[in-house]
Amino acid sequence: MPDGDPILVEVVRSGFVESAHHGAVVVVGSEGEVRSAIGDVERPRFPRSANKPMQAAGMLAEGLAADEGDLSLTCASHNGEQGHIERVLALLASAGLHERDLRCPADYPLHEPSKFEAIREGIGRSRAAMNCSGKHAGMLLTCVERGWPTESYLEREHPLQQALASRVAELTGEPVAATGVDGCGAPLFGFSLIGLARAFSALVTAREGERRRVADAMRAHPWLVAGTGRIDTLLMTSVPGLLSKEGAEGVAAFALPDGTALACKVGDGAGRAKGPVLVAALAALGALPGNPAAASVLTGVGRGAGLVLGGGREAGELRVTEACRAALTG
Repeated sequence: MPDGDPILVEVVRSGFVESAHHGAVVVVGSEGEVRSAIGDVERPRFPRSANKPMQAAGMLAEGLAADEGDLSLTCASHNGEQGHIERVLALLASAGLHERDLRCPADYPLHEPSKFEAIREGIGRSRAAMNCSGKHAGMLLTCVERGWPTESYLEREHPLQQALASRVAELTGEPVAATGVDGCGAPLFGFSLIGLARAFSALVTAREGERRRVADAMRAHPWLVAGTGRIDTLLMTSVPGLLSKEGAEGVAAFALPDGTALACKVGDGAGRAKGPVLVAALAALGALPGNPAAASVLTGVGRGAGLVLGGGREAGELRVTEACRAALTG
């Protein structure tokens, strides 16, 4: 059993359990108290892009000037659709910056139709299309506002990264346990799943200030946070008041308007297991909306959106285990 974590999700094909995903999940209340948990939720983990809302709050505290749309893009792991790319470039231009100032790697859009279009048009990979370009643009604008060097903004010792590490520690209520390098090249801060859930709770329960601005921006612009067909966009569009942000390697977190928050980590890093866990948790917390359109979307997310296929047709589902459901119920 990897890291001692139990099975959260089973992959069922034609009624037969074909694979299994181990992991850990924690739910906290509005005061940060642990309400339920399964697996090791105290061990530090890298939250990957689930860090972004906290980093954005830190940028605001350091003087980032951004409207709701730009702020949501700063928190994004976007698809690289045309609207995402155009907004990143406009955000850079507002501070006299250019795409070449971004230090994230060039990449194709995550959105397949947009990727194929880029290939057909001979555009190729670009830094603005990379899913973390909004965060990097926000970091650059913050540096311009503070008069900090822009060329070295990704260095761990840079004043921006030092400020963001302090803000992450404040929001999680924990010291940063480890600092690594994220896939986009930015410093990545590690802490427990409990800390991650508490940070999301703090974002939605804040009455005003940087924390509340981040939560409100993301919830007002869910498409900018992710894009067409993505879990965060689907969840925030379907569940009123939900704040949701996933990260690579099987990480996800959400918070309900009352401050109840969840954080999960799939042990083998499989992104396909996150949707079923998140929807099962929303159901256990009584947060699923009753309208048919939302129910249809959430059913798809909760079953893994038909990822178990045979002959091009759905042949099974991703099923949350009874042990995980019981833990989520508390």
